[in-house]
Order: sequence, then C-alpha cells, then structure tokens
Amino acid sequence: MWPEGSLEVLSRFEADQLKNSGRGGLYPLLRRCMLAVLNSGSQIDDTRAVLECYRDFEVDFIQHDRGLKVSLTGAPASAFVDGKMIRGIREHLFAVLRDLVFTRGEIIEDGRFDLSRSESITDAVFHIVRNARLLTLPANVNLVVCWGGHAIGREEYDYTKLVGYELGLRGLNVCTGCGPGAMKGPMKGATIGHAKQRIRDGRYIGITEPGIIAAESPNPIVNSLVIMPDMEKRLEAFVRLGHGIVVFPGGVGTAEEILYLLGVLLHPDNAAQPMPMIMTGPASAEPYFRQIDAFVGATLGEAARARYSIVIDDPSKVAKDIRAALDDVREYRHRHGDAYYFNWRLTIDPRFQTPFTATHEAMAALEIDESLPNHELAANLRRAFSGIVSGNVRDDTAAMIDARGPFQINGSSRIMRLLDALLASFVAQRRMKISGGDYAPCYVVKA
Repeated sequence: MWPEGSLEVLSRFEADQLKNSGRGGLYPLLRRCMLAVLNSGSQIDDTRAVLECYRDFEVDFIQHDRGLKVSLTGAPASAFVDGKMIRGIREHLFAVLRDLVFTRGEIIEDGRFDLSRSESITDAVFHIVRNARLLTLPANVNLVVCWGGHAIGREEYDYTKLVGYELGLRGLNVCTGCGPGAMKGPMKGATIGHAKQRIRDGRYIGITEPGIIAAESPNPIVNSLVIMPDMEKRLEAFVRLGHGIVVFPGGVGTAEEILYLLGVLLHPDNAAQPMPMIMTGPASAEPYFRQIDAFVGATLGEAARARYSIVIDDPSKVAKDIRAALDDVREYRHRHGDAYYFNWRLTIDPRFQTPFTATHEAMAALEIDESLPNHELAANLRRAFSGIVSGNVRDDTAAMIDARGPFQINGSSRIMRLLDALLASFVAQRRMKISGGDYAPCYVVKA
C-alpha cells in the first residue's frame, strides 16, 4: 500500500528511518499499533490474546524514489472488502506511522523538549496534535470530548448513540478515546445528526496511546486519529483540545479520566476556568454514577462535586446543557485572548503530566490519604486507577502480574474501604473487560 491520509510525501530520511527500523527500534511498537488498527471491530480486549491470534502478522517497508510502500502479511481479513483495505482503516494505519515516527524523532530524540518541565510537556502535546492536523482554522468552540467504557452493554451503547445524535444535530463535533463501546457510539450518532443537518465537515477525533491501543482498536468512524506517547499526554490532549466533557458509563478507565479532570480543575489556578462536565447514561446506569458521585464527595469533597452534573436518561438535555455551557467557554476564551483550538490557560500540575509506569513498587508507594490537598489526592487516586487499567489491558503489565501476583494499593483505612467498594461494584457489573470469563482482579486493596 501507498500512504493515504498521512505521509503521502516523505523525505528520504523519514523513509529510511521507517525502512531501517527492521526488526528492532520502532518495529515492535509499530507492529502492535498497526495490528490494532487492522483488528478494528474485534471483541477481544486482551492485548496478549490479540498478538497471539495474529502472531504471523508482519510489516515490511519498500523504498521507492517517490516514497515508501508498506507491505503487510497475515493481516486480519476484517480490514478488507473484496480484497481492498477499508479506506478509514488505511488512513489510520498511516496515522500510526506518522505519530510514532514524529514522536520518536521530533519529541523524544530531538532535544528541543525538556519532558521534565511542565511547560515543555504541554508544548510537546501541542506539537504532536498539530502535526496530526487536529488544529483547524477558523476555530470554533464546538468540540465535545466523550469518555466512557469499551466494555458496556447494548442498552448503554445505544444511549451513547442517542446523545451523539443530539450533539450532531446541534453542530457539535465529537472526540473520544477512539475505541469501541462508549467511544464509538457518540461518533456513530453524531454522523447521523450531522447528515440530517447537511454538515459535511463533521469531526470525529480519536486520541489513543500505544499501551492500550491493541485492547481498544480505533473504530473506522474516526476521521482524525492521533497516537500520543503515553496516557498522561493523551489525557492532556483531551482537556487542551476539548471544550466540554460528556462522561458515559464505564469502569476503572472512566474513573481514571474523571479523577484526572477533577484533579486538574481543583488546582487553585483553574478556579475560574469553565469546563462543563456532564455524567450521563440510561436509567439502568444511574447506580454507577451515584457510586462515582458518592466516592468523589467522600474523597475530594463538595468543591469537586460542583464541577459536574449528572443527567439520567435524557439525551436531548445533555446536548442542550453542553451547547449552552459552551457559550461560557467561548466568552472566557475571548475575554482572556486564549485560543479556541487549544486551551493554553489551563494549569496542569506536573503530577498529572509525569508518566506513571505501573509496577508493584510504584503502586504500593502511592500516598492516598486525607491529609493531602484535594488536587494531589486526585492525582494519586488517578494513578491507582491507571495502574489497574494497565494491569487489565497491557501485555507487559499483565505478564508482570502473572509473575509476581496482583498489585497492592495502600492508603488510609477510610479511603481504602471506599475504593474497595467502588472497584468491587465495577467487577460485579462486569465493567472491567469485554472478553474472558470471570474477572480476576490485578490488584489487592490494603488499609
């Protein structure tokens, strides 16, 4: 295949960089991410199972004077129709190449970005999303980030489509984590809403990262895909690009996203920063959100609860409320001279930017105690949830847990009781994983 959607024009250096990756360097990461894109629509959310199912999958690069050609062997048949690759999947394939090459060469190895400094991390996020063509002009305040689980049932999935439809009717664009479930549903609904309004330039942005892409393959509705280098930069991209947040039912990953945003908004510098956030789902999902709400109130307090609202079983109200709240966002950005396409004024504490690698030592060392300022407690709770997500979906983390047993999470007795009860409810509601039988927790909560 020749590149499409990205990398249509390559320098000789870029082509050599890809071709010479061979079986070392970037190749293992490229192979895993490209397989994830080709495996779109799969119901397997176990990274190791995906890699084992397609263990003969190979990628080769063929150098030509007019560019680079990619050869695939053993690719999933579902990526093709009548012998031709689905165009959306083909575009995603080359978006993977674009982002991995750019991040390695321009962000990590170039030396321009000091990734130990907060401002430099934000600059790196900006450069990655700009290179992926996510920043468009003239810009408007109309991008709604939708969070939610990939392992949701049919009723909740259908509800996400209804909300997406209402957003699309109001001319709003959608950004998600790009996978299945609550990440696919809003995009699917928005496409219908946009079609009815004859909106032909609707944006369906997907933001992912290499560690989870194999478990949450990008869905083909995404027309702007970006692979961020790690979870923290992925989450920062969401809140820098988005103008409002809608949260659907999910599991531990959704809880991580909620805690990330609340922790950022609880920083004193962001007290006046408008960022509308609505949690919503069908009537059957109300217990899920009430549990989240109770946990937030008991750990982070009323200031955190004031930063969101809960709307149950009313898609049109969700869209109306978000649409109205975006006027406040536009007015704030205009008054402060901030860009509509990237939220520069949002202060993000380095605790939310520094990549957290889930290991047994790192998880056990997390400080989770009421004595911490609320935004710092939110940061450490977010890391605990991030470690559980990693244990659920990342092949390297799962192998570590197989060898050494589950992670241990420590903290004050009161918060540990609350955390254990919340996680147990996710397990009981089968919100941890799609595939497999009974869920075996990758963690143990210790008071």
